[in-house]
Amino acid sequence: MPELTDARDLGGRFVVVPAAYVFLVRPDPTSRGREVLLQLRRGTGFMDGHWAAAVAGHVERGETVFAAACREAAEEIGVTEVDLVPWCTMQRTGTGEDPLDERVDYFFLAMSWTGTPQVREPCKTADLRWFHLDTLPRPVVPHELRVLESVRAGSSPPIVTHGF
Repeated sequence: MPELTDARDLGGRFVVVPAAYVFLVRPDPTSRGREVLLQLRRGTGFMDGHWAAAVAGHVERGETVFAAACREAAEEIGVTEVDLVPWCTMQRTGTGEDPLDERVDYFFLAMSWTGTPQVREPCKTADLRWFHLDTLPRPVVPHELRVLESVRAGSSPPIVTHGF
């Protein structure tokens, strides 16, 4: 294959960047609701100062989205044996301050895992906390907030778009 000079150009076709997201969800110990684990982004150059999925990252060449989600969970918060439940896939493009090209984001929920979540990448994470799904912090990364709202509602279409 010829070397690419522009990641968006492959014989006239654009390149889609895949990413895996995992929302760890647990029962709220003080109510009948559910909590989600979120991280406060910092030092990444993308949506720093926003709350986001505790686990998210790019799928590497030759890696399945499931393997990427598990790898990211171990790298970012130190949990393993993550029971991944596919939630939705989002095709998105950049709008406003978001300078992204085309992306495909695979969102998973996890209700069980091994280990205690903790910050493993302090240069990228200012905080890691559980939030009730009915009282999410602000601001949340916009495309992730859209998915969290569907988690709170209890359903999502299998494929959603954002930014078009």
